[in-house]
Amino acid sequence: MTQAPAVPALTFSDDQADAWDRVAADLMAHGIDLVDGGTEAAEEGRTPSVLAVVGKAGSGKTMLLASLTKSLLAAGVELVSGDYEGRRKKDRRTLAVLAPTNKAASVLRMRGVPATTIHRILYTPVYDPQYERIAEWLTGQGDRPEVEGLTELALDRAHAFYQTVASIPGALAAAGLKGSDFIKGWKRREEPLDVGFVDESSMLDERQFEDLKEIFPTLVLFGDPAQLAPVGLSGEMAFDRLPEGRKLILSRIHRQTQDNPILDLAHALADDRLDFQSFERMVEEAARRDERVIWAERVDADMMARSPVLVWRNATRIRLITAFRSAHGAPDDQLIPGEPLICDGIELPLKHRKKRIDLEARGLIKGAQVIYLGPGSKDGFAKLHVVGAEEPQVSAASIIKIEKPDEDEPFIPAAAKMGAAFLHGSAVTIHKAQGSQWENVQVFAPDLYAAAQAGRTEAGVPLWKRLAYVAITRAEKRLFWVVRNRLARPQHVLGVADLRGIAPAALSLSVEE
Repeated sequence: MTQAPAVPALTFSDDQADAWDRVAADLMAHGIDLVDGGTEAAEEGRTPSVLAVVGKAGSGKTMLLASLTKSLLAAGVELVSGDYEGRRKKDRRTLAVLAPTNKAASVLRMRGVPATTIHRILYTPVYDPQYERIAEWLTGQGDRPEVEGLTELALDRAHAFYQTVASIPGALAAAGLKGSDFIKGWKRREEPLDVGFVDESSMLDERQFEDLKEIFPTLVLFGDPAQLAPVGLSGEMAFDRLPEGRKLILSRIHRQTQDNPILDLAHALADDRLDFQSFERMVEEAARRDERVIWAERVDADMMARSPVLVWRNATRIRLITAFRSAHGAPDDQLIPGEPLICDGIELPLKHRKKRIDLEARGLIKGAQVIYLGPGSKDGFAKLHVVGAEEPQVSAASIIKIEKPDEDEPFIPAAAKMGAAFLHGSAVTIHKAQGSQWENVQVFAPDLYAAAQAGRTEAGVPLWKRLAYVAITRAEKRLFWVVRNRLARPQHVLGVADLRGIAPAALSLSVEE
């Protein structure tokens, strides 16, 4: 058995402590000791185990996930990320921390949890052999290599970067390499891993859940039961189908969140007696006493460039996008750098499976938030910044669609024969916003009023309440409750200066060659 020092215990609420103990017991049954530290080789063909830790915003799910992750690493479990995976060892134990979207993964990374996306674990990179020797050296699996074209100083820069940020692509970029130099492609993962933690698991669809169960014999889902279920699951979430006793509930709202007016509003929605008009009065009152809630008479066009307006209806989304582009002086026949986009999927025939994997592994997955940087070097290509991706800048074959009010066919400023498809991202539906967070969030209240008037329900809960809960909890610092169908003129020119220096190196990829 590999020994490691135990991690000092954190102060948990009773329900957090119970959940920690339950997860630890499951891991102990599979050869990982979180209490005393240490691991044993995994048993072949062991029975799959799925647990869920569920609770509303502020109940401490992320704190618990972070604590369990820290304890697993201290016990000697090896972290598996989406950028590089070393040689398999017979007795090694592994952990992957996953989220359904780039933005959700980046939110975890900003909180100190080493997360990646589900797609980056489903697919593994294929490294050029000479550069894989550098990755093996950096991860302690090989000697310092001599690589043609790289100086000793370049290797020193790669090593120094890796000591600060444990990212192989980042380290190789620090040595002066581009992603296309060292990653030659991607392949579907063929061998299972070990332990998987999945945040924002309310977003999992049935296929993703089945894929994860195939890869991870031990799977722990972290999710919020008050959010919106994936389309097509009739209000059900992946963890709703677990057997009795496999769902651990966090019910206490922690002290550090109790003085948060945004979360107060979100939790108030649980009151069955609350109607929409009464809730709006609560929002107005919160805005009077706390600057973190703003009663807004109009939409802020500047904010839309990086934080979309959250709406319910597609017609509202399209009207706001049109108004945003007009306010920023964007021409009808082309995009301007800085315009936000949302990936709407990959438009490729089945025979191009490898090219689809390339795009998805780079972060261009359905729902990904992207900033347009400019046209690519080939017709139909676009330079893009993928928000939240670990290597965010890519050049990809793109099909960009700009919808317009009362027009059936969208305007297409950039169109490859095949590739990643995009819609404008200055306004998005609340469903698509799920899993993301922004410092400042604008919620378009007239749409929620329309949902309330429609009288629709989801899983027995009024739809407007589920929509409001998800929209409100996207705000990290300030919530703007927009009550009028108006747009304020922008005060700043749209651009990409705020994105400079974020990426260690630009990645270039082609899906038409």
